[in-house]
Amino acid sequence: MAYCTNCGTQVPDSARFCINCGQTTGGSAGTGSFLPSTPVTAEPLKYDIEGHNLQIARVYLKPGQEIYAEAGKMIYKTANVEWATRMTGQNWTDKIIGIVKRKLMGESVFFTYFHANNTEGHLGFAGHYPGKIQVFDLASGQTMMVQRDGFLFAQSSVTLDIALVRRLGAGLLGGEGFILQKLTGPGQVFIHAGGDHVDINLGPGETLQVQTGHLVAFEPTVNYDIQMVGSIRTAIFGGEGLFLTTLTGPGRVILQSMTLERLRHELSPEEHRHSGDEKNPIGAVLGGDLGSFFRSDD
Repeated sequence: MAYCTNCGTQVPDSARFCINCGQTTGGSAGTGSFLPSTPVTAEPLKYDIEGHNLQIARVYLKPGQEIYAEAGKMIYKTANVEWATRMTGQNWTDKIIGIVKRKLMGESVFFTYFHANNTEGHLGFAGHYPGKIQVFDLASGQTMMVQRDGFLFAQSSVTLDIALVRRLGAGLLGGEGFILQKLTGPGQVFIHAGGDHVDINLGPGETLQVQTGHLVAFEPTVNYDIQMVGSIRTAIFGGEGLFLTTLTGPGRVILQSMTLERLRHELSPEEHRHSGDEKNPIGAVLGGDLGSFFRSDD
């Protein structure tokens, strides 16, 4: 698969024209593929992020620019912005694989695509709970790993895929589960996570221990695992759990100050008092997906 050097959109190897902007790719139907002589780039979006802990991203699309978003994340758009809901993939095999991956992520099968034709278009996007919006400007081939429900929207040149956690313990106890979202450039990616964000750059061999569920995103060079930290007594009575997510550099790490689970707990304390940690101390100690098993009413 090649990329259009004008707008960054993925195009089939045999395509002679970009399906987004109409630029000649240099490919020929049935013979060879287009190999760009310069690094693939995507024209940056014009945008503003407004607000504090209930932020909204306002995007100004130039004619020919296109973005795609998770279903339900758009707040508004101007009438000249056209939108369409479609599955990813160039053929039915790719589409079926895409459906399976989207279901594993726990997201809708479809993405919503937005583009402006003749004049500049204006859109707004926001998350579903209080938090901040983070922007990654990814170069061609550059990747960020993001928590499963973190993706908000991106330029159509960005590829969204899934990444499976390699270690069983990290998937069960790390708070992010077995499925992470893998976002690969070129293009800009907008993600949403709870509360405020902390951006940390880890050096080679430098280790950071994080409370489960507070990890938002990290570069693939960062080693992601879970470790048992402290004694059983500390875990039970200290309120921090028995396991912490362990991140080892080099690479960039993004953390969130408020998790969705913690927000639910604070908004419905009575419900959690009867069905959560106080009723099931084992779940409180373990945390993550395995802790949720012990928190069930059964």
